[in-house]
This record gives sequence, C-alpha cells and structure tokens, in this order.
Amino acid sequence: MARPEIKKLPGPNFEALVEKSSKYISPSYTRDGLYSVAAERGQGVNIWDVDGNRFLDFAAGIAVCATGHCHPKVVAAIRDQAGKLLHMSGTDFYYPPQAELAQKLAEIVPGAPNKKVFFSNSGAEAVEAAMKLSRYHTKRPYWLAYYGAFHGRTFGALSLSSSKSIQRERFAPLVPQVIHVPYPDCYRCAFHETYPKCDLWCLRYIEDVVFKGEIPAEEVAGFFIEPIQGEGGYNVPPPGYMKALREMLSKYGILFVDDEIQAGMGRTGKMFAIEHEGVLPDIVTLAKGIASGMPLGATVASSSIMDWEPGAHASTFGGNPVSCRAALATIELLEEGLIANAAKVGAYFKSKLEGLTQSWDHLDHARGRGLMLAVEVVKSKESREGWPEKRTAVVRQAFMRGLIILGCGASGIRFTPPLVATKEDVDTALSILEDALKEVFKR
Repeated sequence: MARPEIKKLPGPNFEALVEKSSKYISPSYTRDGLYSVAAERGQGVNIWDVDGNRFLDFAAGIAVCATGHCHPKVVAAIRDQAGKLLHMSGTDFYYPPQAELAQKLAEIVPGAPNKKVFFSNSGAEAVEAAMKLSRYHTKRPYWLAYYGAFHGRTFGALSLSSSKSIQRERFAPLVPQVIHVPYPDCYRCAFHETYPKCDLWCLRYIEDVVFKGEIPAEEVAGFFIEPIQGEGGYNVPPPGYMKALREMLSKYGILFVDDEIQAGMGRTGKMFAIEHEGVLPDIVTLAKGIASGMPLGATVASSSIMDWEPGAHASTFGGNPVSCRAALATIELLEEGLIANAAKVGAYFKSKLEGLTQSWDHLDHARGRGLMLAVEVVKSKESREGWPEKRTAVVRQAFMRGLIILGCGASGIRFTPPLVATKEDVDTALSILEDALKEVFKR
C-alpha cells in the first residue's frame, strides 16, 4: 500500500480538540502527547485525523478493530439493528441477537460442552464476572494471577493486574485474597533459569512454594491466565507449560480462567490463543475484538460451572442488541478468512521482525503469534536490559511518519494491526519502523 500521508503534526484542529478535551475529560487518561492524532474516520488499516493526515494503524484501537475500521459487513449489521431495536436490557427481557450470539459463542469457545454465556460491556466486566463466578461455584476465597498481568481497571480486575504500579497507586485496599506468581517469560526469567533445563521451575514454584508456604491449594477458586501476556510484554509461554499448568489445576480443583480479551478473536491465527496450547479452559473471558469496536464483553463457562442463581449477577447493558449483531458479523468474517489471514500475514511479519533483530544491535526478541507480535528495545542483547526511553522514542518517530504502534512491557513494541492487513501493509509498516530506528539510533 501507499505510505501514510502526513501534512502537519500536530495540526490546528487537533490542538483545538486537545484544548476542549483538557477542559472536560478526566486527566486519568494516558494522553501524554505521544500520539498527536484526533481520529475522524477509519477504513480498513487506515485512520484519517481531523487535519487530513492519513495513518497506517497497527494498533487497531488496542487490538479491538479485528475486522478493520468500519468493515462494510459490520457497519451494515449495526445499521440494520439500530433501525430495529437499540436496547431492551437482556437482564430482564429476551431479544434474538443476544440468544443468537450466546449460541454461537457456546459453539466456538473451547472448553467443556453445554456452555453458557454471561454478557457485559467490557473486558474488565467480563473478568469481574469470572471472579464472582469462580468464587460462587467453588466456594473458595483465593485467586491466582501473574506478575505483569493486565485484566482491567475495575477493583476486582485491578486486583488481579500487576503490570504497572501507577494503575494501583492510591487505590488500596484492593480486593483481598489475590496471589501473584511469575509469568513463564523465558527471555527474562524471574528465577534466572534457562528453558528447558529449568524443568518449568516457574510452575513447580507454585506447588512447592505458594501452596506449601502461603495458601492451601484447596482454597484457590481460580487461576487467571493470559495465554499470551498482553500489556505485560506479549510474552509467549514455553512449550508444555500450559498443559502442565492445566494438569496441576485439575489436580487441586482450581478453575483455569482463560483471559482471551486481547489474544482472542482470531488475532493469533486461531480463534482463541489457548487453542495453540491444546488445553481446555474452565472459564473464558472475551472483549476487545469480539465486536469490531462496539462495546461488548462475555464470560463463557460450562453449565456445570455457571450454576449461579437468578439475581446473583446481571448487567443492564451487557449483550446490547446492536453490539451482538456487530459480534455476529465479526465472527462470520473471522471464520470466512480473517483468521487464516492473521496466520499467514502474521508468519510473514514475524519473519521480517526476526530479520530486523539481526540487523539492529538494540532490537531483540521478536515474538508472538499471528498478528499479535512484538520486539524488544534493549541496551545490549547480551544483558537483555530494556531501554524504555529509546522504545518510546521509536514509537514516537514511527507515529510522526504515519505509523501507529504501541509499547508493551518494560521496553517492548507491539504490533496488533487489524486482521485485514496484507503483506504489503506489513512492508510499509516495517519501512517506516526502520526509518524511525535510523532516526533514534542515528544510523
């Protein structure tokens, strides 16, 4: 594709909008000047701002716009439903789109048969529902989660999260009974071990240390897991880890809660990232890409686990009919070819990133699956010490050239383009990335 078209950054209309936003919108949003863009419209992998600049979007609204911006099929479904019924509250009433989407999710989400779905409005709400359901079903008080995890910003989801301390600062006390353990990150192992010689010590640590010295395994309701850790660094667990974890959790009756909010809905080249691991979760949480930008969350579990009584949990807006229609159209597009495209283009993209790490002294550790990819900016490949300042500079310089990308972890750059991205889009993005690297590292 043609390179982005950048006239002026920041533009005058952007600056006027910033002035208005600063006056009326919460300062808690992370609008720190890194991205001087005010989006006006989007199509496919492109975003146009209020000043007429055209960007190549390899962030996709933080991995939300799975089918690309404003896919005609999704837009048509939204328009059709908006002309029929906007809201009826599925908590108390019935309407077809909610039941149709629940049936579809029950069919495609991995896990035990005879599944049921709880609908909400976001990933954080889907996680909150999973927390409540796991405790309700097991009658156990504790949860396990990983250091580096991000599950949301509401109190329960935030209590599970451990990716940035600023997200938790001044909000204590958080929800109690959450225990964090190291994620299986073999690039920067918390135990300074080397895979496979380590014999998955990070997993054995849970049994040998946490369960023996901190909490009894029999009091743990669920373990919240990202099959690829998202905000914490796009970390991919080593082969065999998830299967061994599944066996350990089954041994103690602990629910395997699979957070697919960022990694799911085709992004990794399979409908759900856990499918790469060959294990079945007990509870699955969904959001982000599920409805191509419309607000929707879902918590999916077998009927034997989702056994709470009427009134135990509900949501006024969850499973909104317009969002459900958008989700049904999204899933159809994924199944018709976008999942396969994510696998094909993602493999091409990853190979190119691996090549870049060979060419640049300060670029290392290309990783990920499908179109959920990342590289690390480091001070040296020998020490693997991250260089967050340079990472931020690269992201900024890429943006100034029209490429929208995001950071992840301490010093990673993540790439989550819409699943409609082509090899030509990838080549354009990589060309811009190289220009940004040359600017930052003066090469």
